[in-house]
Amino acid sequence: MASKSHYDHLELPPTATADEIKRSFRSLIARYHPDKVQHLGKEFQDMAAERAAELTEAYRVLSNATSRAEYDRTLNGAGGEPAQAPPAPAASAPTPPVVVADDPPQDSTAFREERASRDEYMRKATLNRFKHAVDAVGGGYDQAELRGFEIAFVPKSKLFGKNKNPRLLGRFLSSVDGPAVADTWTAAGKWTTDDVCVFLLGSSLASARELTTAIAEQRRRSRSKVTLIPVDARDWTAHVPTDAPDIAKTLIARLKGGT
Repeated sequence: MASKSHYDHLELPPTATADEIKRSFRSLIARYHPDKVQHLGKEFQDMAAERAAELTEAYRVLSNATSRAEYDRTLNGAGGEPAQAPPAPAASAPTPPVVVADDPPQDSTAFREERASRDEYMRKATLNRFKHAVDAVGGGYDQAELRGFEIAFVPKSKLFGKNKNPRLLGRFLSSVDGPAVADTWTAAGKWTTDDVCVFLLGSSLASARELTTAIAEQRRRSRSKVTLIPVDARDWTAHVPTDAPDIAKTLIARLKGGT
């Protein structure tokens, strides 16, 4: 049986508009909120978590125009139903801004709770995919725990000699900006004097200029052997420095290509 496409998961045709994708995701994801399944057995809770992860990944890809276009090309190449852009509006009068009627006010409790729920599912899906990418590059790491980071991997010790790969850390934030870079760099530098590669994952990123300036400032001020890579979890675009370790470049390539 052929695997379901992102459109299938959201119960939409490939011609769905951005608003339809958003509405369908919001409607479906609400069914699998932890509060809705906490009274069920672990088997059903695991199924709900898996379904929520599928919905979140589908929404992450299809809600971004660039990643959606790339996905559609892949889908078409695999024999999927070709996606056609929805018809453009007639060029008569300026199109008024689209107002989504069921969006709660941004200062309301409902809006904050809904956003927090979506951020949490995004976080889980992102971290899960990253962990799979580390496993896919070959066994050279053991998973560890480190306060302040959702992901921590240490190189496996060798019988003779030292494993030269850096330690890998991952932190997910809803917004990655200059202050987040500074805070994460400091937290990583306190862990070890060995080389550390930190992936700062976010559902939104500040400008490349702000991130580059913040990283350069930390490099200038800190003696820690830290390589910090901001990653946009929506399409896996990453700001990878030229001197980043090979393992970091391999992981980013895995994430972009799917794992």
